Amino acid sequence: MTEDDRELYDEVERRALFQLPEEEQDEPVDLVHTLREGDLLAPGGARDATLAGYIAMHDRPPAFEGCDGQPYTVDIDTEATNDPDRPFAAFFVFVRWAATGAGIMDHVETGDIAYGPTEAAAREAAMELSLYEIKAELDAAIERKRNDLEG
Repeated sequence: MTEDDRELYDEVERRALFQLPEEEQDEPVDLVHTLREGDLLAPGGARDATLAGYIAMHDRPPAFEGCDGQPYTVDIDTEATNDPDRPFAAFFVFVRWAATGAGIMDHVETGDIAYGPTEAAAREAAMELSLYEIKAELDAAIERKRNDLEG
């Protein structure tokens, strides 16, 4: 690069810093406050902090790294409970992917995590859990499966 080229580059870089359009700044999310208050979808809250919010914002299920270091995605399934007070239960099914993402290697399931009078209501209740709660369920399911295989 010649000296003239370098000077031109420096001038363009300096101007770029002063000619940037004004950015609209979202207020930073106070994660601790948001989690303590339990209202993850409050104004200023993390809109994609629940499963429903994440899917609405990103048009796909979230991916997680399990406590075993493997990649997982989450889905919800439902089943009848034979309990008239809680006729349907929802649970998570975590699909473990190959490290390359090219194929499904295994899966783990949680216990019942939400209930409702209909399958749709149980599924909707599960969709409102936070991604933090879902990650904790994934890790617990991995540990349960590991213990079942060992013992």
